Amino acid sequence: MKKKVFVSGCYDMLHSGHVAFFKEASTHGDLYVGIGSDATIRELKDRKTINTERERLYMVKAIRYVTDAFVNSGSGILDFAEDVKRLKPDIFFVNSDGYTPGKKRFCEENGIELVVSTRIPEAGLPTRSTTALRQECNIPYRLDLAGGWLDQPYVSKHCAGPVLTISIEPDYNFNNRGGMSTSSRKAAIEMWHVDIPEGDRETLAKMVFRYENPPGSPYVSGSQDAIGIVMPGLNRLNYDGDYWPANIESVKDADVLDFIEKNIWLIPLAPRDGKYDVLANTDITPEKAGELSRAADACWNAIINKDIEAWGKACTDSFNAQIAMFPNMISPHVKLAIDEYKDQVKGYKITGAGGGGYLVLINDKPIERAIQIRIRRN
Repeated sequence: MKKKVFVSGCYDMLHSGHVAFFKEASTHGDLYVGIGSDATIRELKDRKTINTERERLYMVKAIRYVTDAFVNSGSGILDFAEDVKRLKPDIFFVNSDGYTPGKKRFCEENGIELVVSTRIPEAGLPTRSTTALRQECNIPYRLDLAGGWLDQPYVSKHCAGPVLTISIEPDYNFNNRGGMSTSSRKAAIEMWHVDIPEGDRETLAKMVFRYENPPGSPYVSGSQDAIGIVMPGLNRLNYDGDYWPANIESVKDADVLDFIEKNIWLIPLAPRDGKYDVLANTDITPEKAGELSRAADACWNAIINKDIEAWGKACTDSFNAQIAMFPNMISPHVKLAIDEYKDQVKGYKITGAGGGGYLVLINDKPIERAIQIRIRRN
């Protein structure tokens, strides 16, 4: 008997990359495809699909490599859980950017083999992805490397200190509420549509910050989000009790940026829950803010000196200093992911300060199934 192979995804804007993925998966057995519902995609991606779930199901079923397909009955990143338990597949087949520790645990708990695609395009055809087809929007994302929370005056008033950010090319459609500054990016898209315009970068960042935080906003988002999106390269934002940094130091040296790109790895996690309250149970003191400031400063020096050991330690120290003030940053699924990797890497943190999204690993050796990013340099 042939094995049962299961794959799951959105499969909107169906293209040759999807077909090649199905073809590769079908080499392992009879292929069954779970399709994310319109509601689930709206929840995870913060956008509507181009094609409805009914249309997507019709198209996927028409592909000759597919034995059968259905719309997943659940919600969230594991929306297929109950369907898989009924299907009882032998293999769960995923793309490298679709792998998460949660899926790995799900497979282990249900006796399913997890196989990661090698992304084999059809001969003579380009490697396609939905994200690449959406590249008409080139506005970057933002990744903070250390010091996050110091861009809030109620933290930096206790101790001045830096937040380190890099501007990330939109090679992946990063999850909404994933700590990659998707809300500030959305504001920038509403203003500029396709890319950052010409002009003074700090002035443009202030425009995004003000657009996202109109007068009367009950919560003011940190300015590091807007700055991190708009200003290319590596940036050190020095905060001293105000919403905007007292000064900004930028690094565009190719050797430094290459060093970051080569040694930073992202593992997808489930996006944080919409009801999640990171500000509950906070314990902000001058001593704890000082720990965060010193760790972020050490992280900056390590990166500038291209010292991987020091960078890893400072990255973890910065993260631990954040947790000491904001314990809700650690949720059970985040802790499980950290425990899986922490003894294999130089350092770790999570994206942003929201308790989910992506696990950031600092290491000089490849991390299996991890995503690597490109820093915007121009």
